[in-house]
Amino acid sequence: MKIALGSDHAGFELKEKIKQKLQSQSIAIDDRGTHSADACDYPDYAQAVADQVAARNADFGILICGTGIGMSIAANKVTGIRAARVLNESDAELAREHNDANVLTLGARVTGDEEAFKIIERWLATPFTGGDRHVRRIDKTMAIEREGKAQSSHVG
Repeated sequence: MKIALGSDHAGFELKEKIKQKLQSQSIAIDDRGTHSADACDYPDYAQAVADQVAARNADFGILICGTGIGMSIAANKVTGIRAARVLNESDAELAREHNDANVLTLGARVTGDEEAFKIIERWLATPFTGGDRHVRRIDKTMAIEREGKAQSSHVG
């Protein structure tokens, strides 16, 4: 398994800890940066990781910023990416089971190190369950991406 890993300055310290933890489990890491705690722009690193996942140069991506929100928004702009901002193990499991999330985003300011490790472990251990309803929903979501606009049928 190969994971593309990235962060901005706010997530740099947690990224380094995650990298060390995953490498100790013999997981290959493609560290796309940042490589210091100097101020930088999260979209640059979100795109670098998302591009690797979309091109299938990495199996999954993990992104860390202050809250995980900015990274999630930016990564989801890349075609083929289903990035999920996750706050707990249950979120991690459901993001994989139901949404086939291929990028995990975490917030270093809102998630402690040990919780981040547990989230990642659960996320990586959980397969996509598939099934008609989940596949149908993912297909609809990806169709929005392909079309560049919302579907013509609206709820409500």
